[in-house]
Amino acid sequence: MKAIAIVPGTPSAQLVERPEPAISAPDDVKMEMLEVGICGTDREEVSGGRADAPTGQKELVIGHEMFGRVTAVGAKVTKVRPGDYAVFSVRRGCGHCPACQMNRSDMCYSGDYTERGIKGADGFQTQFVVDKEQYVVKVPATIAHLGVLAEPTSVIEKAIDEAVRIQLARLPDIKTADDALRGKTALIAGLGPIGLLAAFVLRLRGARVLGLDIVDATSARPLLLQKIGGTYIDGRQVQTDALDDQFGQIDLILEATGVASLEFSLLDALGINGVYVITGIPGGDRPIDIPGAALMRQLVLYNQVLVGSVNASPAHFQMAVDDLARAFKQWPQEINSLVTRRTSYRHFAQGLDHHDDSDIKVVIEWAPMTNGHHHTAAAH
Repeated sequence: MKAIAIVPGTPSAQLVERPEPAISAPDDVKMEMLEVGICGTDREEVSGGRADAPTGQKELVIGHEMFGRVTAVGAKVTKVRPGDYAVFSVRRGCGHCPACQMNRSDMCYSGDYTERGIKGADGFQTQFVVDKEQYVVKVPATIAHLGVLAEPTSVIEKAIDEAVRIQLARLPDIKTADDALRGKTALIAGLGPIGLLAAFVLRLRGARVLGLDIVDATSARPLLLQKIGGTYIDGRQVQTDALDDQFGQIDLILEATGVASLEFSLLDALGINGVYVITGIPGGDRPIDIPGAALMRQLVLYNQVLVGSVNASPAHFQMAVDDLARAFKQWPQEINSLVTRRTSYRHFAQGLDHHDDSDIKVVIEWAPMTNGHHHTAAAH
């Protein structure tokens, strides 16, 4: 079978031949790959950045934002059956820490986890994949054309879930998870795919959503944010220390830029009792000059929480699938427009190498869907 592989640490990506995997255990699930999304991590890997091949191998098959169709299952599998659409989560546990033993490898204590397509395990840019039932989440056929968005949405679901759990535990007036966001103001920094998906999830939960970026207000991403009821802020025109003056109390900040200087400066916009979740991973190692004493005073005096969040559990993938279905029901054209380009795996370089301002999510296609969802989605 075909696969897209790199040699970690070198600027390379090529189509290679790999043996097709087969069911070998009663809890195995085999999927035919339909689509795999491309993100900044993939582009970083292909350019020679952070990536690790499996032990004893020179090459790494890339790709972690997968969506497929089940072709075979082991004798004990009950979650899915052949013909179902589904996704696999990304991280595989170390096997010896408490979190990983509870299928929460996203919270691994040891750091000995692997991540498919990223760290020590082959990814999903290939024609067939076999993995364990504990990592599978079924996707309804009605949103098959959005299934490839499950992984990036799961990252957001975890970040928001953590923020909500923190606020539930410490704020006396918040009695339920619904109270934590409804009517509250959330600021999203960075309107890439992660940031826009965060906007959909937060709007579904009744939050007032502000989206900060440095693109023209008339371009595709700000317009999409506004169509679902969000407010766009051009970071070139509004300073971060003026955001709370202009927009009032900001209860939640969700950062998705990976720009370290901005990540620090946004702290200044966080309101009283606010929670700030960082999902972007900055590159480089240049020193940053920040007003450390002032920021620490603010964190203490305003009862603020700063938390980092990475990866997601299978439960967060389920939340992602559920919210994609809800978003499709409420804003079908808007959620469909997140996938802006699909490219055959035979021409994968067009998806990996060419990325312009009009692109939101670029997807590699491995096999056609049988129910025509592609054409429906592409028509919007």
